[in-house]
Amino acid sequence: MGKITVETCSIQGLKVITPQVFGDARGYFMETYNYKDYEAAGISEVFVQDNQSASKRGVLRGLHFQKQFPQDKLVRVVRGEVFDVAVDLRKDSPTFGQWFGVILSEENKKQFFIPKHFAHGFVVLSEYAEFAYKCTDFYHPDDEGGLLWNDPKIGIEWPIPEGMELILSEKDTRWPGIEAFERR
Repeated sequence: MGKITVETCSIQGLKVITPQVFGDARGYFMETYNYKDYEAAGISEVFVQDNQSASKRGVLRGLHFQKQFPQDKLVRVVRGEVFDVAVDLRKDSPTFGQWFGVILSEENKKQFFIPKHFAHGFVVLSEYAEFAYKCTDFYHPDDEGGLLWNDPKIGIEWPIPEGMELILSEKDTRWPGIEAFERR
């Protein structure tokens, strides 16, 4: 059975996972997911869908979430490097509206667990990246929600190198800021 190291983050519920990697002259082997190890680390969610995307340098995807069918996500990078971000949207949380970011890469092989009621996004820092993630609910196209990636009230410090041109979908440029989700 593979082992994992789990780091808690400054925002409750978020976790950065580093798997044990076995390498030799042939390459390496690692378990990318083992229910028993994750359950022992406090992650007992049942994942029902795996997704994978490929993006070129400068692509920024997010910040996305589902409104009525929220998903827990376990994300990782298979190839390349991204800066991955989660924003707390839990209305009763003391960290509502705060963000946490982590570099995920094929080199560090880290994973990021993002619970329900967080907005999620990433920017590709390498020339190309393949991003894979598990979800605890199915994708519902009519249930999409989002936050503006550069909302000054959230203040995400995206590590965008000078001269890197960002590439966003049209919808990702039109999401509202965090004020649209403020506690009532």
